[in-house]
Amino acid sequence: MNGIGERKARWNEFLYGNGNVRQILMVNTPWLEEERPSLWPELKQERIDWILRKYEMLMKRAQWLDDDTVPFLDMLTGTDIFPEAFGCAVYRPDFAMPSARPLVHTASEAAKLKVPMLWDSSLAYLFEMADKIQERTGKDAVFKVPDNQSPMDIATLIWDKNEFYIAILEEPEAVKELAYKVYLLQTEFFDEWFRRYGKNHIAHYPNYYMDHGITLADDEVGIVSSEIFKEFYLPELCALSDRYSGLGMHCCADSRHQWENFKLIPNLRLLNLARPNDILVEAYKFFADFTAQYHCWCGDGPAWTWPSQRPENARIVCDATAENKEEALEISERFREMWEIKTFKGD
Repeated sequence: MNGIGERKARWNEFLYGNGNVRQILMVNTPWLEEERPSLWPELKQERIDWILRKYEMLMKRAQWLDDDTVPFLDMLTGTDIFPEAFGCAVYRPDFAMPSARPLVHTASEAAKLKVPMLWDSSLAYLFEMADKIQERTGKDAVFKVPDNQSPMDIATLIWDKNEFYIAILEEPEAVKELAYKVYLLQTEFFDEWFRRYGKNHIAHYPNYYMDHGITLADDEVGIVSSEIFKEFYLPELCALSDRYSGLGMHCCADSRHQWENFKLIPNLRLLNLARPNDILVEAYKFFADFTAQYHCWCGDGPAWTWPSQRPENARIVCDATAENKEEALEISERFREMWEIKTFKGD
């Protein structure tokens, strides 16, 4: 249907590195996008309607644009959802991403926090939304998962950062205990999410497809040493990857000093870095033999030349933006022709 099965198959071959797919093409079409509603829980119906309209647009787009985008149901949320479940207040501006306010400032306050019951927490409404959406689309539609970060990243939103990083050094067990509480809620949530809506999903950022595994952001690793990463961050990333049989990770921090440590994460299927271009040139080489890469900069010049600017053994996502339909078609056609990629015939 609209080549969606072929797109999923290409992503799988790309992510697992067990075939010839070394280039993935994503074409952004901003002129087709509709402004999203504010991310307030009380605007559930407005958000559901927006998600369904976007899905319909992506399905129609798949009929004429031959890129590797898998149409998805965009469960757009912010970094606030797990901190809010623990009791953090949330600031929700109009038409901007919400943000959680710190709840605890000391180890004793963190110790008093209980792991919330999933169905009694503020996370429950996301399942209510997704259930209603799935009733409309059927079970074959792919969801974009809600915003997800590493347990340590979420812990830094719950525990005021002014005290959190001091506590890493002075009260490390209290920090680990809070992160583990986050892990317990997080895994309960995603166990249920994948049970209800399927293991295949689109990452919350950027929009890459995974047939199984878990996807998250880990942005706090830039501020800690390699040793702290190994003690506090690596074990939870390994546990999540093992639990869900693979992990995709976004990081927009200055994380060059952690790159060797990233290679210690088992089954890291894809890495997304948001850094200056010269750093990403280095990253493409460094991770070429290790994992698929989907960075914020892909190359210079026309999109169809980008793979030739990277190491031959690298697996890369080329993320291009088109200003109109004609440009989108040109990018797709030239890219497919350049790299001899088998195309599908749209309906």
